Amino acid sequence: MTFITRFAPSPTGPLHLGHAYSAIISHDMARRKGGKFYVRIEDLDQSRSKKKWENQIFEDLDWLGLSWDGPIVRQSEELEKYKNILTNFKNELGLFECFCSRKDIKLALSAPHIDDKFLGPDGLVYPGTCRENIVSSKINFNNVLRMKVNLGEEKIFTFNELGQKKGKISFTLSEFLKTIGDVVLWRKSYPAYHLACVIDDAHQNITHVVRGMDLFEATKIHTVLNTYFGFHKPFYYHHKLICDENGKRLAKRDDSKSIQKYRLEGFKPSEVRAMIGF
Repeated sequence: MTFITRFAPSPTGPLHLGHAYSAIISHDMARRKGGKFYVRIEDLDQSRSKKKWENQIFEDLDWLGLSWDGPIVRQSEELEKYKNILTNFKNELGLFECFCSRKDIKLALSAPHIDDKFLGPDGLVYPGTCRENIVSSKINFNNVLRMKVNLGEEKIFTFNELGQKKGKISFTLSEFLKTIGDVVLWRKSYPAYHLACVIDDAHQNITHVVRGMDLFEATKIHTVLNTYFGFHKPFYYHHKLICDENGKRLAKRDDSKSIQKYRLEGFKPSEVRAMIGF
């Protein structure tokens, strides 16, 4: 089996030190194993994705000394693939249409009969308001679509973690519903991150997914989807997060920590690598 990793940034802003850390780990891991390292552009949200940021991603990675194997996958060019998967698995997923706004969900969770309030990987855990709107015929891709968690088929899901919480991670559907809920898989005009990520990892034969600990809980979503789709589950390596001097996780708005800034100020790639622990 060929060892295959990937780095999958969104072209919505400059890469920062945290991105560099993740990309380097993924790249070096693949090269040590004589495997492949892919770069995938997650540009589903066309209102925020910009070509200039995509171009800068490649410039920054090249400057860091990272090489990648082709071809480049751009998710915006793969919409029919995602639609086909949802169409083929709508029954297994219990796909339903959701018409709730964020405000609606927040109000429902503050109602007296709601005992448990949780923040999941996508924000407030969905209270199930539209669960009866099951898609029974042709899917309307102009609406938000969620996966209905079916407790009638209670089972244990597992994934293999190689990073911060090394070992076999297990969880039940009951735990999943309580802490994550009915996940959005389609956002009116394009697939949600979770759906596209799982499908692309499977289609690119990714064997090891490298990403930050902030996505650890999201991996439970990907594990459930992989199981329903019958995809081979990759190994996961969730690494520590790179934070600023105040201990806050870096975000794309942190231009002061961007790779381009260090490039323009005359830093060497080796100095940036040393800055994040390489």
